[in-house]
Amino acid sequence: MQNVIAINAQASQSIIAAQATSDDMLLESIADGNRTSMHILYCRHNVRVYRFILRIVRDATTAEDLVSQVFLDVWRTAGQFQGRSQVSTWLLSIARFKALTAMRQRRFEDIDQEDVRQIPDSCDTPETSLDRSDTSAILRACVAKLSPAHREIITLVYYHEKSVEEVGQIIGIPQSTVKTRMFYARKQLAELLKGCGVERFAA
Repeated sequence: MQNVIAINAQASQSIIAAQATSDDMLLESIADGNRTSMHILYCRHNVRVYRFILRIVRDATTAEDLVSQVFLDVWRTAGQFQGRSQVSTWLLSIARFKALTAMRQRRFEDIDQEDVRQIPDSCDTPETSLDRSDTSAILRACVAKLSPAHREIITLVYYHEKSVEEVGQIIGIPQSTVKTRMFYARKQLAELLKGCGVERFAA
């Protein structure tokens, strides 16, 4: 009985120690086949990865499947991580690739501005705007109407708090292009918000 207690205590200490470990160290451990480290990394980042993918594919079931694929790739390729970016940035890069591949397979990649305009506008009338007192819901609705490229930039910068440099790494474009897209994305978002009667975010 004492042996069992000792083993359980040791296991608990290992989990606590792993939880306090940095993402980079967790990846090193995962590369060595440590499943506890894999579990902790998954717990830390799965929700963020899921939300990021969901904003691209717009389908919960597909997003859940892709999250599993992302972390399976992490398990298989942890040893290839070179530390040139944050682990979270690396994860979102993998997630983006998976999501865009899924979109191509579903033939949704060529969504253009005309398709975006066809999205029902829940903020068309003053009455609707008044009814929707939750400004965060209005903001999400407006972000959803942005073009895929602009929506991606806004999502990474504001929802995932990524820097211009990190966004460039995730998407695979120059920082100057990130800044240009951010400028036009914010301009378009401001117009959408103004149309919904949300002046303070549109400024």
